[in-house]
Amino acid sequence: MNHLFNDFHLKGMDLKNRVVMPPMCQYAVTAEDGIANEWHYVHYVSRAIGGAGLVIIEMTDIEPDGRITNFDLGLWSDEHVEPLKRIVDACHQYGAKVGIQIAHAGRKAEDAETPVAPSAIPYDEKSKVPRELTIDETKALVEKFRKAAERAVKAGMDTIELHAAHGYLIHEFQSPYTNKRTDAYGRDKTLFGREVIQAVKSVMPDDMPLIMRITAHEYVEGGYGIEDSIAFSKTYRDAGVDMFHVSSGGEGPILAHGRPGTHVAYQVPMARAIKNALNVPVIAVGRLDEPSLANAVIGNEDADLVGVGRGMLRNPYWTLEAAAKLGKETTIPGVYGIGFKV
Repeated sequence: MNHLFNDFHLKGMDLKNRVVMPPMCQYAVTAEDGIANEWHYVHYVSRAIGGAGLVIIEMTDIEPDGRITNFDLGLWSDEHVEPLKRIVDACHQYGAKVGIQIAHAGRKAEDAETPVAPSAIPYDEKSKVPRELTIDETKALVEKFRKAAERAVKAGMDTIELHAAHGYLIHEFQSPYTNKRTDAYGRDKTLFGREVIQAVKSVMPDDMPLIMRITAHEYVEGGYGIEDSIAFSKTYRDAGVDMFHVSSGGEGPILAHGRPGTHVAYQVPMARAIKNALNVPVIAVGRLDEPSLANAVIGNEDADLVGVGRGMLRNPYWTLEAAAKLGKETTIPGVYGIGFKV
C-alpha cells in the first residue's frame, strides 16, 4: 500500500519519502543580483534537515527582466551556480534531493521597465502593458532556458521544474486568454513550451527527470479547463516531461463565478485527472498540510508526491512531525530525536 513515507523512484532520482517542499518565492535577494544568499541557504537546508524528500528551489529566472521582482533568484549568469551548489550539497547531506524551478515571468514581471509577453495584454488595469515578443526574441528566450538548465545541472540539481503555471511566460503562450498571436506561436499554443522542453532536455543527463508545473484550470471568463490541460499536457509529456506538478489559476484577476475552492485538497481532483489520463506521475499541491490528509492523497493513488507549502513555512520540520503523527520511523538528525519521543 502506498504511504507518504514510502520511497519513490523516477528515472535516476530516488526519494526517501513522498513529501515535497514546493517552490515558493522568497523575494529575499537584497542585492538584486539574482544570487542566492544566506537566507536561501538557511531556508532550504532547514527543510532538508526537517525531513522533506524533495526540496524544489523557488522560481529562478532566466534573465533579469524575467523576474517577478528584482529580489528574485536568477540563473542567467555563471555567478549564480556556486551559491546554489552550496545549498544543494548541504541538502544532500541530510538525505533530501533538490530541484529548481526555472521560469520567466512574462507580463507579470513587475520591475521590468517594459515586460514582454506573447501578446500586448496587461495582467490587470494596474499593470504595465507588455510588449509583444518577436519570433526571433521568442527563440532567444528558448536558448536562455537552455542555458539556465545547463547551469542548474552544474549546480548539482537532481531535477529541474519548468514553470508553466500561474500566468508566467510558458503559461501565457499556451493560454488563449493571453496568446492572441496569428503566427506559428499563436496557431500552436504549445510550440513555445515544446521548444523549451526540448532545449532543456538537451543539456540534462538522461537519467534526470524533468518536471513541469501547470495550471490545470483557469479562473477567468473563457479560461481553459481540465480537458484542455489534459490535451496540452499530453503534448508536453510526448516532448519529454516526466512528471507534472498540478496547480491552478494565476492567469488573471479571478472572477466571482470562477473562484477556486477554499476547501482543503481542492486541487487534488485535477492532479488525479492528469495522472490517470496521461499515465504519468504527478505532484498534488494546495492546502494539504494535515499529515493524514497528505497520506490519504498518496494512499488513494490520487498523486505520487504531495507538496506542502504553507505547512513548511510555518514549520521547517513538518515532515518529521508528520512521521511522528502517522507512526512512521524516519531519520531524525542529531539530538533532534529527543524532541519527537513520547
